[in-house]
Amino acid sequence: MSYETLDIERKGAVATIWMDRPEVFNAFDERLIAELDAACAELDGDTGVRVVVLGGRGRHFSAGADLNWMRRAAASTEQENLADSRRFAAMLRRLAGLSKPTIARVQGAALGGGTGLAAACDMAIAADDASFSTSEARFGIIPAVISPYVLRAIGPRHALRYFQSAERFDAAEAKSIGLVNDAVPAGQLDTAIDRLVQALLACGPQAQLAAKQLISAIDGRGIDEAVGEETAIRIARQRTTDEAREGFTAFFEKRPPAWMAT
Repeated sequence: MSYETLDIERKGAVATIWMDRPEVFNAFDERLIAELDAACAELDGDTGVRVVVLGGRGRHFSAGADLNWMRRAAASTEQENLADSRRFAAMLRRLAGLSKPTIARVQGAALGGGTGLAAACDMAIAADDASFSTSEARFGIIPAVISPYVLRAIGPRHALRYFQSAERFDAAEAKSIGLVNDAVPAGQLDTAIDRLVQALLACGPQAQLAAKQLISAIDGRGIDEAVGEETAIRIARQRTTDEAREGFTAFFEKRPPAWMAT
């Protein structure tokens, strides 16, 4: 597919979705939301893609909502806003639900929905010049659609502060509260991303999908007999897959598993 607001870069088994509106700091509007949704669907169905990286061209990852889009929303009816918000929510669900690992590559500003995009990815690595904010309260609104992903990352205690204060915080704080996995010097951002990508490519793709599904199924549940039984079933099922057999065989034969050659 061709996109107006995105650039898809492929290098081997890695696809990078570049938000490509640097003139407005990769702020998103209806078009960018629709194209991100379509790009995620395209890459999810591409068996040649093992890892998806989400980045922003220029100085900033994403400054959040486009001002013209916000102006239109303020003048729209509740039903029109509901339809708009549903499209945004569907895009975030598709990004978060990708069947392969996703990494947010964050530099500069990641504000409002930009923070949400980073949180919706499985992993996030930020340059030390990055800054974040759930800034919606400053406009008299709330970070509702991004909240499931931000809450998953930082927990309710930090969310209670930042959802209400709309404070901007730096990459070190983002790492401290769990929003990003690592904060590195800006000049080392791509090196850090590449290091993580190589670690991901060394692991079985079906096992990675099963791990994502495991976390979704177990998170928030108490440790009881039902959870123990479910985990036992999941590992027993995984051990009998062709991928697991190849993984064990490759280990004992002291060779790379087949998926590392793809």
